[in-house]
Amino acid sequence: MKIGLIAGGGQFPRLFAKKAAEKKIAVVAAGFVSETDPDLADDVAAFQWLHLGQVSRLVKYFKRQGIHEAVMLGSIQKTSIFKDIRPDFKALSFILKTGASHDDSILTRFADLMKTQGIDIRPSTLLMPELLSPAGCWTRRIMDKAEQQDAFQGWRLAKAVGKLDIGQCIVISNGTVLAVEAIDGTDATIQRGGNLAGGNGCVVIKLSKPQQDLRFDLPATGCETIQTMAASGARALVLEAGRSVSFDREQMIALADKHKIAITALTDDDIP
Repeated sequence: MKIGLIAGGGQFPRLFAKKAAEKKIAVVAAGFVSETDPDLADDVAAFQWLHLGQVSRLVKYFKRQGIHEAVMLGSIQKTSIFKDIRPDFKALSFILKTGASHDDSILTRFADLMKTQGIDIRPSTLLMPELLSPAGCWTRRIMDKAEQQDAFQGWRLAKAVGKLDIGQCIVISNGTVLAVEAIDGTDATIQRGGNLAGGNGCVVIKLSKPQQDLRFDLPATGCETIQTMAASGARALVLEAGRSVSFDREQMIALADKHKIAITALTDDDIP
């Protein structure tokens, strides 16, 4: 058995490749220049470098390798869209037909395009369902009443922002939204929010969008998230159970306990 991997940045693609190897599944990977970890090439059966926008080259590569299923994993820095994109004819045609610039619209329609080429895009957690965030409080410290109120209010606001397909993360303190994720990403959002909180603490909320295609681009957190929160004075992290992924969870929890940060994963049913 073999599977295609469209790999962005971060550790997710390599984790997937190693899990696939354990299951005797050959991985045929495509990575993006300036985004994908070059070491991924050592973990897969075949590897091809691409520039963003080279859709025809990607399809031809997968077809040549006999790929009928693929996953899309890892991050793409949104600023790369303005710096290192080389759209081919198929990509330009796709952009004109899509008529949208929002993340989820583009990704879902790209998956639809791949389907027309005989390549089915599967969920990112296909081989690693254990990465999905479990419900409950993970840490020794739990949110206090003020943080819980911020979490509930922030949840509703984050879902409203997500519905507009702007971002997945907001930072809130005492009922006031301090930062909303935009093109700069989650860590920069946490830093902006923490700076505005002025050392008084804040709550970080990272959720899937209401219209999220759960096959890809699930909200992701890990040790780096906790390190950024600690440096920014954030006191609590709220995630969405079953609709987000968390990497190196044990280390992440240990780091949060060290800095007295609360981590809680909720669902819509938990929000009053």
